[in-house]
Amino acid sequence: MWKAPVNSSPAVASHAEGEEIEVLESTDVLPVAPEDQWKSLFDKFDPENSGFISTERFRDLLATYGSELDPHKLEVLLALADGNADGKICYQDFVNLMSNKRSNSFRRAILQGSRQLKGCSLGDEATLGLSQRLVRHVAYETLPREVDRKWYFDSYTYCPPPWLILAITIAEVAVFMYYGFQLDRLVLQVSSPSFLKSPLPYHPQLRAQAWRYLSYIFMHTGIEHLSLNMAMQLLVGVPLEMVHGALRIGLVYVCGVLAGSLAVSVTDMTAPVVGSSGGVYALVSAHLANVVMNWSGMKCQFKLFRMAMALVCMSVEFGRAVWLRFYPPAFPPCPNPSFVAHLGGVMVGLTLGVVVLQNYEQRLQEQSLFWIFFCVYTLFVLCAVFWNIFAYSLLDVRLPPPP
Repeated sequence: MWKAPVNSSPAVASHAEGEEIEVLESTDVLPVAPEDQWKSLFDKFDPENSGFISTERFRDLLATYGSELDPHKLEVLLALADGNADGKICYQDFVNLMSNKRSNSFRRAILQGSRQLKGCSLGDEATLGLSQRLVRHVAYETLPREVDRKWYFDSYTYCPPPWLILAITIAEVAVFMYYGFQLDRLVLQVSSPSFLKSPLPYHPQLRAQAWRYLSYIFMHTGIEHLSLNMAMQLLVGVPLEMVHGALRIGLVYVCGVLAGSLAVSVTDMTAPVVGSSGGVYALVSAHLANVVMNWSGMKCQFKLFRMAMALVCMSVEFGRAVWLRFYPPAFPPCPNPSFVAHLGGVMVGLTLGVVVLQNYEQRLQEQSLFWIFFCVYTLFVLCAVFWNIFAYSLLDVRLPPPP
């Protein structure tokens, strides 16, 4: 709780212009929950009920009541005060900060401010507990601006935990083990005659079964395929979900998965699809692009080496997929699974994914670039659907028999 210092008389703070203003009595307390109680304090500095107070009075408020605040939140408040060119602070921005929300005007005020955030950086705090160290590590891995890193460190509570990527990964492992025992093989399961008989993989003869455009992510060609995808999915997806939330990361992941299967149905029309590479490559490519675009701001250690290792892992997995696609199939005429889903995921990551990751504290619906890429993606999906309905018969494509 944020409390006022205990004094025997009302505190007096002076304006930059020399006038004096009276602040709360010693018995007044600034609570942290109801908005009307925040308003009662703000109104003491806004007798005209304009919804604004001057930055001088706002700094007086912080000087009197800021000692009990988290230091990161206090620094952001000071940046807000110094960054407002019009010399006024909006009450709603004040409430947003104390309620762990941020608005566009709030962020602009900070970015336009002349005051640089001072004090110890997150990396220097050796007294942090294990969970706080993890949050600090994730902040440095994913966020390019110090004010955003401090904001995230101050507001993240592990509630809800990063459940989405973990749940998808557990489901993929469970399905793989199930079919591993059923097919009696863990390496190159795709070589089994019963592999494609599952209701999960995408198969061009069964493309009318719409769920297969998404469910194929739970099937993998073998343990080597699953291991590479699972490693990239956990190492990149979980930190991104901790920062951006399950809804945003789920949007990028599902869009990558759907784009992958649709891209195969358009460009590699006779091939089946398995594996979560479409969603994984959407997340990884979006993250790598975000790192490159904000290279100087990213403070993660060994970022050049780690980016090189990520690209090596992606290249190895993609090379394995290309090799398998053109390797003679075990049961012709059905070819081996396609590699084009990887490319569909990359395209989603470099467009829609980058917009999502670059707007950490802003609402996506307020970003015009997000709507542009989302409309382009929707147009692609609609065109691919019509392609699947009409092109196969018009082009007289010779499809492999159903499994």
